[in-house]
Amino acid sequence: MTAQIFAIANQKGGVGKTTTAVNLCAYLAGAGCQVLLIDSDPQANATTSLGIDPRKPGTSLYDVLMDNRPIQEAVTATTLPGLSLVPANLDLAGAEVEMAARMAREQLLSRALQPLSCQYDYVFIDDPPSLGLITINGLTAADGIIIPVQCEYLALEGLSQLLNTIEQVRKVLNGRLKVAGVLLTMSDARTNLSTQVEEDVRAHFPLETFETLIPRSVRLSEAPSHGLAVLSYAPESAGALAYEALAAEFIGRFPVGVEAAADVLPGSPDSTVTYR
Repeated sequence: MTAQIFAIANQKGGVGKTTTAVNLCAYLAGAGCQVLLIDSDPQANATTSLGIDPRKPGTSLYDVLMDNRPIQEAVTATTLPGLSLVPANLDLAGAEVEMAARMAREQLLSRALQPLSCQYDYVFIDDPPSLGLITINGLTAADGIIIPVQCEYLALEGLSQLLNTIEQVRKVLNGRLKVAGVLLTMSDARTNLSTQVEEDVRAHFPLETFETLIPRSVRLSEAPSHGLAVLSYAPESAGALAYEALAAEFIGRFPVGVEAAADVLPGSPDSTVTYR
């Protein structure tokens, strides 16, 4: 098998990016897939959400990117069979500055992942809420990007900037990158606003938007503080059922064993993409 790699990104914070990364991965693993989640956010929220303390000694994504440690050293088992994690810690906060002086700085993660390409069905990268070098590394490594969009006012604000960055990465660094899906999060069917945002997003992204809606859910908010995915914390909650449905829809859209499109050689190491 060859892993399909997806970045989960939106430079706008608070859209359910890490919640989606953790819970989609958990349900895919629960469906029998071999899944790797890479936490590339210095806040390490995905790491703590899976019950792993980022303050404890151990190899992290920072060591892989900046010290050339083999990524296999950083792969950490979780309590969920089939789901492994490459953890983050606060050291990543300084990585953006350190990366700037590196050759082929946009390709550090892509190259690090190569030894793992045949060990997993899916690899997900939980990118930070920015369009800096760490996020660019995620986009350069990925076959597709999943964009969570909150069902709130100004939901589409900033998406044009993200889409422009995706297009730059596609042209210069990673010709196979595509928008794999747009996910509506924090939906509240009782409000006209949620309904209007859903209509607007589906109008802009008619093919990419997942049918599954992720509702506002207290249980989804509580689960990370217990170091658990929602399938372990509250499997009958509305949020859990939504992510279970999303995992099924995701597998239908990106079946296991279907290889990504053939690689397109990236641009030269000193090719530039605008970072923000």
